[in-house]
Amino acid sequence: MMQETRLLMIHGLLGPIDYFGPARCLPGVEVHAPDMIGYRRRRSEDAGIDLPRQADAMARYLREDIGKPAWLLGHSVGGAVAMMVADREPALVRGLISVEGNFTLRDAFWCARIAALGEEEWAAEYGAMEDAPATWLEKSAIEADDERIAWARDILGNQPYGTVQRMAGSVVEETGKPDWPELVRRVLVRGTPLVLLGGEQSAAGWDVPEWVLAAARQVLVQPKTGHMMMLEDPRNFCRIVGAIIGGGNEGAAAQ
Repeated sequence: MMQETRLLMIHGLLGPIDYFGPARCLPGVEVHAPDMIGYRRRRSEDAGIDLPRQADAMARYLREDIGKPAWLLGHSVGGAVAMMVADREPALVRGLISVEGNFTLRDAFWCARIAALGEEEWAAEYGAMEDAPATWLEKSAIEADDERIAWARDILGNQPYGTVQRMAGSVVEETGKPDWPELVRRVLVRGTPLVLLGGEQSAAGWDVPEWVLAAARQVLVQPKTGHMMMLEDPRNFCRIVGAIIGGGNEGAAAQ
């Protein structure tokens, strides 16, 4: 793999996306995993916690901190942010890897539920998740071994409940707008390479429009995993991502 390959990874509703050390298992790839506004090192910031301004921040990172064309990888909500970045900075995007990224409101079912809750109710629910990371994993049908529990604790403690709820509301608002599909079309019509990656146990519920499927360069499935595939099997996830960037599909089943 070429040493000049750059990858900008954008986390989802819950961050971060580098807890499993992707840079270590993607040799030859310059990996970037910045925090979005309101998350981790930026958790004290409270202005700009919505999809458009998160995309602005990631586009600025792409311009100023990377400065050269890069692959964009977005997981879940991060997939929507990555699509917005590709629309803003087409010359700096070599390709998009959407890891069960949001395409329609049907993908935003958890966001819709969170957004509809009162602040106190959501704060209590999120606090209970933080207190019991193993239970959170098990509810997601993920075996809770020690490493995964530690990662889950990092993920849940990465951002305050308010950031999660504000982002959830913005996802519902933005992906429900009539012009959202047109933004996606603009990116694809430009010829930006798109690879869709889902988990074997969750891909069937991923609401990808037929015209997006038709435009995708590859549609891949990571075996024996669900929506949090990088937590369940990080080594295979990295193999798949590395092969996508390098032009193959190692470790994944093509559809």
